[in-house]
Amino acid sequence: MKKVVIVLTSVLATVGAMALFTSAKAVLGSADGADGTTDSSALTPGRIINQDDFTAAAEATVNGVVCVKSYATPSRGYSRGGNNSFGDFFNDPFFEFFFGQPQQRQAPRTEPKSEPQQIGLGSGVIISKDGYIVTNNHVIADAERLEVTLNDNRNFTATVVGADATTDLALIKIDADDLHVIPIGDSEQLKLGEWVLAVGNPFGFTSSVTAGIVSAKARNISSSTQTPSSGGIESYIQTDAAVNRGNSGGALVNLRGELVGINTAIYSQTGTYAGCSFAIPTTIIKKVIDDIKKYGTVQRAYLGIEFVELTPKLVTEKEIKGVNAGIYVAKVVERSAAMAMGLREGDVIVSLAGHPTLSTAQLQEAIARCSPGDKVEIVFYRDGEKKSDTVVLRNSQGNTAITHPDNASSLGAKFVSVNDELRKLLGINGGVQVSEVNDGRFANAGIRSTFIILEINGSRVSSADDIEKIYNAIRKSSDSNKVMFITGIYPNGKADYYAVNLND
Repeated sequence: MKKVVIVLTSVLATVGAMALFTSAKAVLGSADGADGTTDSSALTPGRIINQDDFTAAAEATVNGVVCVKSYATPSRGYSRGGNNSFGDFFNDPFFEFFFGQPQQRQAPRTEPKSEPQQIGLGSGVIISKDGYIVTNNHVIADAERLEVTLNDNRNFTATVVGADATTDLALIKIDADDLHVIPIGDSEQLKLGEWVLAVGNPFGFTSSVTAGIVSAKARNISSSTQTPSSGGIESYIQTDAAVNRGNSGGALVNLRGELVGINTAIYSQTGTYAGCSFAIPTTIIKKVIDDIKKYGTVQRAYLGIEFVELTPKLVTEKEIKGVNAGIYVAKVVERSAAMAMGLREGDVIVSLAGHPTLSTAQLQEAIARCSPGDKVEIVFYRDGEKKSDTVVLRNSQGNTAITHPDNASSLGAKFVSVNDELRKLLGINGGVQVSEVNDGRFANAGIRSTFIILEINGSRVSSADDIEKIYNAIRKSSDSNKVMFITGIYPNGKADYYAVNLND
């Protein structure tokens, strides 16, 4: 019979750590009460952390973390872990996002299966008793159906309230009451070396709890590792709590049982945990989730600059005086908040809205807390002199108006099926007819009601769902020019062509 050997290194580490804490107690002192009991409600400097702190935090949070499974119908040629939208991430040996369980390569299918199949596995955190759950955007992306399993094994179908690819956060909802909620803490109060717990479902092992310390704050993985940026906001809490695929969207909590981050990524040369895991801080989470609940999308503020982090080399080249770290303004964008304020190329920003901006991650996190219309103070250096001024932040359109959700509704049109009689008259198969045109992208492009859409960007269209899928694919693409090239015909037989601009 084959033997299975499991190395219990975590047990050895715990025993060693407890021995160290016990021996240090006489030196550091504790917050023990007069009756000899330990007050675990307040972790103050000088108090010895004991086993009860870990068990109390774990017990207080494990029921507030759920398992999230995503399902989708495979398309022709679909191959789990092969040529799909996740392939680049899984094949990158250095930078792993958690899309779920390890995917096994299979030969391409010649015919798609009709029923949805599980395409991903992640975690989520309950933030309200009535069923709101925060998770990662990549956990729910491309899913046709989401299934949420609570720690007591109850299953629910979840709906997506909203998602934000820039911060990799999503808000989903299940129809349930009186759920166990993990209170949201303040990640800004985290200290380096502070103990934290990661709670999630690595590899499908539900309700797993691991421990580690805060290794760094405001970590930008791309700039730290010289890897290409994913284009999103990167200001992570770095820990050494063991995290693997399936942990995505799970909770990072402090020893008070408060949510301080959402586990999102690891840095690894093997694709599995190697000592560095990263979580989105609650300073960003609270703003994103509040916006999604209130507006359906994030109200994202922009300063309007192109910048680089200040380096010793740049300080020498540009003969910068008075400051050695900060954000060097390389260009001021036209019609931006920065231009209205009077920022110039060569200025070095060191603070925004009262938060230090000595790195890219710190600047991103500071701005991510703000909304268009917020009036904030910026501290900067110019020609060696420290200055400060206020600026009203704007949105991507250069104003302070409310931003609406980015979905196919922005086209400003309604669609109906083409009846058989009209199809026969025009000699067409398929197509979707525009029944109504309101304010939106279609009206701006000149499309009129009754127009029958036959193709978009070379793909044939036969339903309103086809239009929405093509729209979403274009918006998610990396192309700088996002355009819908529409081919169609009017009922009078006149063929026409339109270009619908999808750029913000």
